[in-house]
Amino acid sequence: MTARTPPTILTRRALVGSLAVASGGLLSGCDALNANQGWRDTLRLAEDGNMAVQRALLGSGALAREYSPRDIGRSVPANGTRAPADADYLRQAASSFSDWTLAIDGLVERPTRFALGQIRSLPRQTQITRHDCVEGWSAIGKWTGVNLGLLLDRVKVRDSARYLVFHCADSLRAGPYYESIDMADARHPQTMIAWALNDELLPIGNGAPLRLRVERQLGYKHAKYVRRIEAVADYRLSYGGGGGYWEDAAGYEWYAGI
Repeated sequence: MTARTPPTILTRRALVGSLAVASGGLLSGCDALNANQGWRDTLRLAEDGNMAVQRALLGSGALAREYSPRDIGRSVPANGTRAPADADYLRQAASSFSDWTLAIDGLVERPTRFALGQIRSLPRQTQITRHDCVEGWSAIGKWTGVNLGLLLDRVKVRDSARYLVFHCADSLRAGPYYESIDMADARHPQTMIAWALNDELLPIGNGAPLRLRVERQLGYKHAKYVRRIEAVADYRLSYGGGGGYWEDAAGYEWYAGI
């Protein structure tokens, strides 16, 4: 895929991103306030405002910056789970994920379980983008996979579905890892289910065999080890209600736009 040049207005992403990180730090660092429902409701309104401002400034289809091959770093660090302890995952990894499937269900007309080989045979998308971690580091890598919108078209997502919930094979101390995004990000042209990094199959530390790439959000939204995508009307009815593992466990913002 030819590198794409983002609109000039994307230079404002740094400002929007810094606001998101600042408010996320407040959530994770102030336990007493975080326990106060009124405070949490106030921050939720601020987060909604952040999303509205970014979407207004950038538009729902604005692209994250794409880089040239010479910008690719030596590696994209493995962060969070380095290797899931789930017994089925370990069995799958031992056989090079030959039996891995990705289920897409929920509010869809055609619930489907895609074999890994089938996903890799679909029209591929490649992009060189920067992964920005909430911890402060970033890395540029070349990602290859299938556009998520193509998969959604295959299963015919219903109009009542407003969000996607990504169920993952890894668990951390507070429970299973999951994430969610809205349909605007799900159908963004750069959002993909990736199966390769830097022209090699995904390493386990980077989310093998499948991970989400949602390029206009911070790294914790890029769910690894994805084995099921559920179309839902309201992400708040899943797991702890925050929309993702770190949103539930540490109060991170659900919308982590940058």
